[in-house]
Parts: sequence; structure tokens; C-alpha cells
Amino acid sequence: MAKTPVTFTLNGREAATFVDPAANLLDVLRRGLGDLSPKYGCGQGTCGACTVLIDGEPHLSCVTLAETIEGRTVETTNGLQDSAGLHPLQQAFMDGFAAQCGYCTPGMLMAAKALLDRNPSPSREEVIDAIAGNVCRCTGYEPIVDAILTAARAPRRTG
Repeated sequence: MAKTPVTFTLNGREAATFVDPAANLLDVLRRGLGDLSPKYGCGQGTCGACTVLIDGEPHLSCVTLAETIEGRTVETTNGLQDSAGLHPLQQAFMDGFAAQCGYCTPGMLMAAKALLDRNPSPSREEVIDAIAGNVCRCTGYEPIVDAILTAARAPRRTG
């Protein structure tokens, strides 16, 4: 089968690669482009460890065909930190011990970022709803929810 060229924006930079017709976005990011931040969890779209943002919306990269991202914008946790330092979500997760084993953390961070980008002052229930598709077996979710609410109260970064 012929590979398909795909050009998209990955964490603010243009990316181009060739993908097999059935390749999922997770494999292209991890194996093809070296972005190891989305994690392989279940491989069937039920755990959320592979969550990335596509055009600002959370998507499970293990069940997203790579060829569908042509011309789109993809964000992973590798794109959160910038020259100003950690993203407020990353800082809140660190300060609030919201990551124990850390395996779910990239997916949780991206689901939380999508929420805070569209709703900077969410309620506890809205946070719980936003991360509902992400499984964590370590924290009991409370530190994660608290960290997201803490990040929502953090001063906004400019630029």
C-alpha cells in the first residue's frame, strides 16, 4: 500500500511525514516523530493515556487515523512547557502530587488543558466530566481534580 503524505502543526511547529493508510496517530507521534509524551495504554480508546488535542479538542490518538490530521493542529504534553517554564497545569500537578505513577498524566493534562482553554473557571463537576474518559489507578482522582482547579485559579500566562 502507498503511504500518504501528512502535513500538520505539532506543538506549534510544522510537521510532515508519510503514513500508512491504517496508521493511528499515536504510532505516528511516538515512532514516526519521536514525541513520546502521549502514552500507549489500552490501544482501544478506553483509558485516555494517549489523549492529545486536535484543533483544541481532546482526541484519543490510539483510535485516530493519522491521515485525518492533514492541515490540523496537534498538541501533546511536550508542547505545554515553554520558555516561561512549566504550564500552570503541570506545576499544579507537581505541587499537588497529582501524578503518582504518572502514566495517565499526559492524557489528564491534555483533557484538562482543553477544558481550561474553553472554560477558565470550571466547577468541580465540570472538571470531573472533562477527565471522565481518563483512567487513573493510583490517585483516586481527588489530587488530579484539585490540581486542575488550582491551575484554573493560577494567573494566566501571556504570549
